[in-house]
Amino acid sequence: GADVILVSGPTALAVPRNVTMVPVESTQEMLDACLNVYDSVDAVIKAAAVADYRPHEKALQKIKKNEESLTIDLDKNPDILKLLGEKKTHQFLVGFAAETQNLIVNAAAKVQKKHLDMIVANDVTAPGAGFSTDTNIVKLLFPDGTIKEPGLMSKEDVGNLILDIVRDQTAE
Repeated sequence: GADVILVSGPTALAVPRNVTMVPVESTQEMLDACLNVYDSVDAVIKAAAVADYRPHEKALQKIKKNEESLTIDLDKNPDILKLLGEKKTHQFLVGFAAETQNLIVNAAAKVQKKHLDMIVANDVTAPGAGFSTDTNIVKLLFPDGTIKEPGLMSKEDVGNLILDIVRDQTAE
């Protein structure tokens, strides 16, 4: 029943029914698209991070192999989730933390640093969790220190759990 705006980089996936898609190609475009609608939304679920860095210079053509090594200067991309947290007025802001160590410590730090209302944290090295499986084991952390551990679930069930929490927090 929600009006959904999906801001996404290039993908081969079909756009879900009843979703407004805003296609972007760069971190700056994604930031601009998010800020363009941010004041009018009740919740943001920032499920995937963009690249932390981008090449300082964009090559117009393929870089040919000439030397034994190549050095590329990188510039830091804006942290979209952190910027949204700083501009938050009424929005329920959800982030994700895919970690390989110190899951709770790292995720709790992100909640505070990025002014999140909830973070979905998972240890991507744990069996049954991560990127190459249909299941996940998440921990939901909140600013007051509460941690919910629903256990091993299908990724679809994790998504529904997140949406239920967002719905309950944004219901008027």
